[in-house]
Amino acid sequence: MPLTFKPHGYQHEAMEWLYRHPRTALWMPMGGGKTVSSLTALDALDLVDGVYPVLVLAPKRVAITTWPDEVAKWAHLKHLRISVINGTPKQRQAALNTPADIYTMAYDNLSWLCETLGDDWPFVTVVADEITRLKSFRLRQGSKRAGALGKVAHTKVKRFIGLTGTPGANGLPDLWGQTWFLDKGERLGRTFSAFEQRWFRKGYDGFSLQPQPHAQGEMQALLQDICLTVTGLPVDEPIRNPIYVDLPPAARRQYHDMEEEMFAQIGLEGVEAANAAVRTGKCLQIANGAIYTDDVGHWEVVHDAKLEALESVIEEANGAPVLVAYNFKHDLVRLRRKFPTARVLDADPDTIREWNAGEIPILLAHPASAGHGLNLADGGNILAFFGLNWSLETHMQIIERVGPMRQKQAGYDRPVFVHYIMARNTVDDMVFERLQSKKTVQQILLDAMKARKP
Repeated sequence: MPLTFKPHGYQHEAMEWLYRHPRTALWMPMGGGKTVSSLTALDALDLVDGVYPVLVLAPKRVAITTWPDEVAKWAHLKHLRISVINGTPKQRQAALNTPADIYTMAYDNLSWLCETLGDDWPFVTVVADEITRLKSFRLRQGSKRAGALGKVAHTKVKRFIGLTGTPGANGLPDLWGQTWFLDKGERLGRTFSAFEQRWFRKGYDGFSLQPQPHAQGEMQALLQDICLTVTGLPVDEPIRNPIYVDLPPAARRQYHDMEEEMFAQIGLEGVEAANAAVRTGKCLQIANGAIYTDDVGHWEVVHDAKLEALESVIEEANGAPVLVAYNFKHDLVRLRRKFPTARVLDADPDTIREWNAGEIPILLAHPASAGHGLNLADGGNILAFFGLNWSLETHMQIIERVGPMRQKQAGYDRPVFVHYIMARNTVDDMVFERLQSKKTVQQILLDAMKARKP
């Protein structure tokens, strides 16, 4: 049965902001109800200033599941017609031809949509859920999907709403691309080059961008009239529990050799942070317990220490469901072998619904595909990281799928437990430092190299 929407004070604030700002971004905490607030505001606005049809762009699973589920969830939205543009080109075309108020689609299909529509762009409003997916936009370069949207964003679209809880999780350079869709560069610079020259300097490697001391404060001041930061409900922090395992002797020797090679390469080349992160991949694999042996996906087991630690976490949960974040494909294979009752978070909407119904004891999810927009709070309040990666944004996002805000929104008064299973004295420590301190990847690697070299 559809529920009655009783907005919190901060949701009233967000909706009133949307009434007054046709091109804007809501920086609302993860789990704060961005979707229902946006839908409610748009439906009210349509009474005085037509907003339909609306195109909602979102990560694939969010487009397929979250937005349709939100429309069905609330009584005041049940009249809205929603069409999900997904599947084969023929299926997408059929969904596009279906009369509806709201069309939801994954960002991956943006180029197809713009080519299909040409000059016949019908959407009055665009909602970019997790607008950080557009951060790579550049006027002459950047991703094709962002570029395709850029051609119509200011000529065909009357209202443009960006939604995210993490506008700059991976750094201030992310802000220019997503903000351009709101104001065409009026506030942060007409081009990325102008933006870069005003607020950044090149890192010592000649590639990375380091913000000037005045950058963040000036950007915030310039954006405050089109971007609303909403604090949300007061929530407790998750209870974070580092769990360390020791590598067996043979695995330690293999790891040591790989780390020495990694540090040698970083020290010789002074590589850009992104490339330095790539070079840590083999070390992360060994820390997790397996390693790829060629370029076509073959791998071999190195140890089972983390599997045994995760088994203890699950046993101590005493039957409570556990969400497990993994990093590599061989992690997933080994996890499924060890825990036959585990399910994988896939594209099937029923998987999420069964998890939230308490029917899945262990749910395996990759942070990059299980982050933005999904609500998994009904299913549990325990998250275990079997493996870590460098992305601060995906780390924050997957925590908040079951996080404190989501728990309160779902009506639960219970703590959230986040277990980090890490191999002691490995690159796991460096990644964990990155996730806790927000220091740059490159600086952490260089600091670690200096600390371990005599």
